[in-house]
Amino acid sequence: MGSTGILVTLIVVTIALTTVLLMRPSITAGTTGKILAFVALCVLPALCIEAGMSTHMQRSEQTQFCISCHSMTTHGQSLYVDDPTYLAAQHFQNHRVSPDMACYACHTDYTIYGPFKDKLQGVKRIYIQYLSTPPAVIHINGGYSNLQCLHCHAGARNFEENPVHRPMMDSLTSNQVSCISSGCHDTVHNASGLAHLKMWRPGQ
Repeated sequence: MGSTGILVTLIVVTIALTTVLLMRPSITAGTTGKILAFVALCVLPALCIEAGMSTHMQRSEQTQFCISCHSMTTHGQSLYVDDPTYLAAQHFQNHRVSPDMACYACHTDYTIYGPFKDKLQGVKRIYIQYLSTPPAVIHINGGYSNLQCLHCHAGARNFEENPVHRPMMDSLTSNQVSCISSGCHDTVHNASGLAHLKMWRPGQ
Protein backbone atom coordinates (compact mmCIF):
# COMPACT_ATOMS: atom_id res chain seq x y z
CA MET A 1 0.00 0.00 0.00
CA GLY A 2 1.40 3.38 -1.02
CA SER A 3 1.54 6.49 1.16
CA THR A 4 -1.70 7.78 -0.38
CA GLY A 5 -3.49 4.51 0.47
CA ILE A 6 -2.22 4.66 4.06
CA LEU A 7 -3.39 8.26 4.38
CA VAL A 8 -6.88 7.43 3.05
CA THR A 9 -7.14 4.43 5.41
CA LEU A 10 -6.15 6.56 8.41
CA ILE A 11 -8.69 9.25 7.51
CA VAL A 12 -11.50 6.70 7.07
CA VAL A 13 -10.73 4.98 10.38
CA THR A 14 -10.51 8.35 12.17
CA ILE A 15 -13.89 9.48 10.78
CA ALA A 16 -15.49 6.13 11.62
CA LEU A 17 -14.29 6.10 15.23
CA THR A 18 -15.14 9.76 15.76
CA THR A 19 -18.65 9.16 14.38
CA VAL A 20 -19.15 6.24 16.78
CA LEU A 21 -18.03 8.40 19.73
CA LEU A 22 -20.35 11.24 18.72
CA MET A 23 -23.33 8.93 18.32
CA ARG A 24 -22.64 6.97 21.51
CA PRO A 25 -20.73 9.24 23.94
CA SER A 26 -21.55 6.83 26.79
CA ILE A 27 -18.77 4.58 25.44
CA THR A 28 -16.24 6.93 27.02
CA ALA A 29 -17.51 6.24 30.56
CA GLY A 30 -15.13 3.31 31.07
CA THR A 31 -11.35 3.06 30.85
CA THR A 32 -11.45 1.27 27.49
CA GLY A 33 -13.77 3.95 26.10
CA LYS A 34 -11.45 6.73 27.27
CA ILE A 35 -8.50 5.03 25.57
CA LEU A 36 -10.56 4.65 22.39
CA ALA A 37 -11.52 8.34 22.53
CA PHE A 38 -7.87 9.35 23.02
CA VAL A 39 -6.83 7.26 20.02
CA ALA A 40 -9.69 8.55 17.85
CA LEU A 41 -9.38 12.23 18.79
CA CYS A 42 -5.61 12.60 19.34
CA VAL A 43 -3.47 9.76 18.03
CA LEU A 44 -5.19 9.10 14.69
CA PRO A 45 -5.49 12.81 13.71
CA ALA A 46 -1.77 13.25 14.48
CA LEU A 47 -0.98 10.25 12.28
CA CYS A 48 -3.22 11.68 9.53
CA ILE A 49 -1.32 14.97 9.64
CA GLU A 50 2.05 13.20 9.52
CA ALA A 51 0.99 10.90 6.67
CA GLY A 52 -0.55 13.83 4.79
CA MET A 53 2.61 15.90 5.09
CA SER A 54 4.75 12.95 3.97
CA THR A 55 2.48 12.28 0.97
CA HIS A 56 2.52 15.90 -0.15
CA MET A 57 6.26 16.24 0.41
CA GLN A 58 6.77 13.28 -1.93
CA ARG A 59 4.30 14.73 -4.43
CA SER A 60 6.12 18.07 -4.40
CA GLU A 61 9.23 16.29 -5.72
CA GLN A 62 7.40 15.13 -8.85
CA THR A 63 8.06 16.82 -12.20
CA GLN A 64 4.34 17.10 -12.92
CA PHE A 65 3.81 18.96 -9.66
CA CYS A 66 6.57 21.46 -10.45
CA ILE A 67 5.27 22.30 -13.91
CA SER A 68 1.61 22.42 -12.86
CA CYS A 69 1.95 26.14 -12.08
CA HIS A 70 1.18 28.33 -15.08
CA SER A 71 4.46 30.23 -14.75
CA MET A 72 6.43 26.97 -15.01
CA THR A 73 4.65 25.58 -18.08
CA THR A 74 7.34 26.69 -20.51
CA HIS A 75 10.04 25.20 -18.28
CA GLY A 76 8.21 21.90 -18.59
CA GLN A 77 8.04 22.29 -22.36
CA SER A 78 11.78 22.96 -22.49
CA LEU A 79 12.41 19.40 -21.31
CA TYR A 80 11.23 18.20 -24.73
CA VAL A 81 13.36 20.47 -26.94
CA ASP A 82 14.99 18.36 -29.67
CA ASP A 83 18.38 20.03 -29.39
CA PRO A 84 21.43 18.52 -27.63
CA THR A 85 22.65 21.94 -26.50
CA TYR A 86 19.65 22.31 -24.16
CA LEU A 87 21.01 21.04 -20.87
CA ALA A 88 17.75 20.31 -19.07
CA ALA A 89 16.27 18.57 -22.12
CA GLN A 90 19.29 16.29 -22.53
CA HIS A 91 19.24 15.26 -18.88
CA PHE A 92 15.49 14.61 -19.00
CA GLN A 93 15.28 12.83 -22.37
CA ASN A 94 18.30 10.59 -21.76
CA HIS A 95 17.30 9.70 -18.19
CA ARG A 96 20.45 11.21 -16.70
CA VAL A 97 17.98 12.14 -14.00
CA SER A 98 14.72 10.37 -13.24
CA PRO A 99 12.07 11.88 -15.55
CA ASP A 100 9.54 11.72 -12.72
CA MET A 101 11.80 13.83 -10.49
CA ALA A 102 13.73 15.83 -13.07
CA CYS A 103 13.13 19.26 -11.51
CA TYR A 104 13.87 18.10 -7.98
CA ALA A 105 17.02 16.20 -8.98
CA CYS A 106 18.67 19.28 -10.48
CA HIS A 107 17.21 22.01 -8.28
CA THR A 108 17.45 20.61 -4.78
CA ASP A 109 20.35 21.58 -2.52
CA TYR A 110 22.10 18.42 -1.36
CA THR A 111 23.40 19.87 1.93
CA ILE A 112 22.04 18.44 5.20
CA TYR A 113 19.13 20.89 5.43
CA GLY A 114 19.01 21.61 1.71
CA PRO A 115 15.80 19.75 0.83
CA PHE A 116 13.98 21.44 3.74
CA LYS A 117 15.13 24.89 2.59
CA ASP A 118 14.10 24.04 -0.97
CA LYS A 119 10.61 23.06 0.24
CA LEU A 120 10.30 26.43 2.02
CA GLN A 121 11.32 28.18 -1.20
CA GLY A 122 8.68 26.11 -2.98
CA VAL A 123 6.00 27.28 -0.54
CA LYS A 124 7.05 30.86 -1.25
CA ARG A 125 6.71 30.26 -5.00
CA ILE A 126 3.26 28.72 -4.54
CA TYR A 127 2.27 31.83 -2.56
CA ILE A 128 3.50 34.04 -5.41
CA GLN A 129 1.66 31.88 -7.96
CA TYR A 130 -1.75 32.14 -6.30
CA LEU A 131 -1.67 35.29 -4.18
CA SER A 132 0.68 37.58 -6.08
CA THR A 133 2.14 38.07 -9.55
CA PRO A 134 4.90 35.69 -10.69
CA PRO A 135 7.91 37.47 -12.24
CA ALA A 136 8.18 37.50 -16.04
CA VAL A 137 11.59 35.84 -15.81
CA ILE A 138 12.17 33.30 -13.05
CA HIS A 139 15.58 33.33 -11.37
CA ILE A 140 17.05 31.04 -8.71
CA ASN A 141 17.82 32.88 -5.50
CA GLY A 142 21.59 33.02 -5.09
CA GLY A 143 22.26 31.57 -8.53
CA TYR A 144 22.85 27.96 -9.53
CA SER A 145 25.56 26.16 -7.59
CA ASN A 146 27.90 23.67 -9.27
CA LEU A 147 27.36 21.40 -6.26
CA GLN A 148 24.01 20.45 -7.76
CA CYS A 149 25.78 19.25 -10.92
CA LEU A 150 28.67 17.63 -9.06
CA HIS A 151 26.32 15.68 -6.83
CA CYS A 152 25.88 13.31 -9.80
CA HIS A 153 28.85 14.07 -12.06
CA ALA A 154 31.72 14.14 -9.56
CA GLY A 155 33.62 10.87 -9.79
CA ALA A 156 32.18 9.99 -13.18
CA ARG A 157 34.99 9.02 -15.54
CA ASN A 158 33.55 10.72 -18.63
CA PHE A 159 33.23 13.94 -16.61
CA GLU A 160 36.55 14.01 -14.78
CA GLU A 161 38.64 12.76 -17.72
CA ASN A 162 37.01 15.18 -20.15
CA PRO A 163 39.86 17.32 -21.58
CA VAL A 164 37.75 20.47 -21.04
CA HIS A 165 36.86 19.69 -17.45
CA ARG A 166 40.19 18.32 -16.23
CA PRO A 167 42.27 21.54 -16.19
CA MET A 168 39.48 23.52 -14.49
CA MET A 169 38.29 20.92 -11.98
CA ASP A 170 39.39 22.97 -8.96
CA SER A 171 37.52 26.00 -10.27
CA LEU A 172 34.40 23.91 -10.81
CA THR A 173 34.44 22.28 -7.38
CA SER A 174 35.05 25.65 -5.68
CA ASN A 175 32.23 27.24 -7.72
CA GLN A 176 34.59 29.89 -9.12
CA VAL A 177 33.55 28.92 -12.65
CA SER A 178 29.90 28.06 -13.22
CA CYS A 179 28.94 24.92 -15.12
CA ILE A 180 26.24 26.96 -16.85
CA SER A 181 28.47 29.94 -17.64
CA SER A 182 28.80 31.32 -21.14
CA GLY A 183 30.68 29.00 -23.45
CA CYS A 184 29.94 25.89 -21.41
CA HIS A 185 26.43 24.60 -20.70
CA ASP A 186 24.82 28.00 -21.07
CA THR A 187 21.50 26.95 -22.60
CA VAL A 188 19.55 25.36 -19.77
CA HIS A 189 15.83 26.00 -20.26
CA ASN A 190 15.61 29.15 -22.41
CA ALA A 191 11.93 29.07 -21.47
CA SER A 192 11.09 32.28 -23.30
CA GLY A 193 12.49 31.16 -26.65
CA LEU A 194 10.72 27.88 -27.36
CA ALA A 195 8.04 28.97 -29.82
CA HIS A 196 9.84 27.96 -33.02
CA LEU A 197 11.89 25.03 -31.76
CA LYS A 198 11.41 21.41 -32.76
CA MET A 199 10.13 19.25 -29.91
CA TRP A 200 10.90 15.61 -29.16
CA ARG A 201 7.86 13.38 -28.86
CA PRO A 202 8.49 10.10 -27.00
CA GLY A 203 7.61 7.05 -29.10
CA GLN A 204 7.35 8.95 -32.39
